[in-house]
Amino acid sequence: MNLWRQLRWRIVAANMVVVIVGVALVLVMAHLITRTVTPAGVQQGLAQLAAAGSAAEAAVAQDELLFAFRQSILTSVSVAAGGAVIAGILSSLFLSRQILRPLRQLADSSQRIAHGHYAERLTVPPSDELALVANNFNQMAEALEQVEQQRVTLIGNVSHELRTPLTGLKGYLEGLMDGVFPSDEETFAHMYQEVRRLGRLVDDLQALSKVEAGQISLHPQTFDLIPLLARVVAQIRPQAEAQSLRMTLDAPPLPLTVLADPDRTAQILLNLLSNAIRYTPDGGSITIRASRQPHHTQITVEDTGIGIPAAALPYLFERFYRVDPSRARSSGGSGIGLTIARHLAWAMGGELSAASPGPNQGSVFTFTLPNAVEQSL
Repeated sequence: MNLWRQLRWRIVAANMVVVIVGVALVLVMAHLITRTVTPAGVQQGLAQLAAAGSAAEAAVAQDELLFAFRQSILTSVSVAAGGAVIAGILSSLFLSRQILRPLRQLADSSQRIAHGHYAERLTVPPSDELALVANNFNQMAEALEQVEQQRVTLIGNVSHELRTPLTGLKGYLEGLMDGVFPSDEETFAHMYQEVRRLGRLVDDLQALSKVEAGQISLHPQTFDLIPLLARVVAQIRPQAEAQSLRMTLDAPPLPLTVLADPDRTAQILLNLLSNAIRYTPDGGSITIRASRQPHHTQITVEDTGIGIPAAALPYLFERFYRVDPSRARSSGGSGIGLTIARHLAWAMGGELSAASPGPNQGSVFTFTLPNAVEQSL
């Protein structure tokens, strides 16, 4: 095994380089100082020795005293150097352990997540930098777990949605084979309705797959949003009047020039207005407002319908999510229209969001598109 490839020994080696260089400099300086400088106390002792005895005895005593002084200095520095090396090794090992343990846990946890254990989480270490890495990893793991839960839910929802029209078709076919249902136009009309329902679901799934994969075709152009709003409102107004709903378009007299795909913009608006009609009781009202903001043009669709619970708002744009499943299925919704609408808005550089004061208090959907002036600068 190549030890140099391991981070632990790189940390130890880096610290040892610092310690060894420092010790070497201390030893060199101690050697030079002891050879060139004699402290005042030692000089005074040497003078007393020279005055007390013969010149030969004084020279010998002087050499011995200087040697002892230098040896004591070098010994002290050597002991200190050895202590510094040991302290450097221990501190390096401790530091590497503090760094490598979270990294090793990160590697092990990421491996378990790769094997499908999305509930894996890291213990947050005390170090700020490593804590940031651990928190980001935990957020990623949580997001992956949510994606996996959504995938499982999506499979179940698709199976259920496909099973419903298929069960109806199977019942009609068995009834025809057993002679329970007559082979007349009414029976075939009911079967055709189930086939159409199945076809709409397949088309919605195909559209959702394309828009989420970024494969939807867009033809952005600069156009005035006001005439498009008027056309969409006129197109859907008969449905609103059939339920005695009052539909109002509140738009400024000046043009609202945006850069977007007109057909996709109309598709989003039709989806929002259709939902508003579907979930607004007879006699209610729907108001469409348009206004220019500093960086985008904003369209709001406000209704006096059944509203949206606060707990449902974060999931409103998820695939197949329904605030009221029984009501949505009975009205023919597939549960992915809002998902498609939001992805179309994103693809055009806009946003789609929802708000509601609560159940039976209506709801407001806000749709934004980039201003043409902002995009052309």
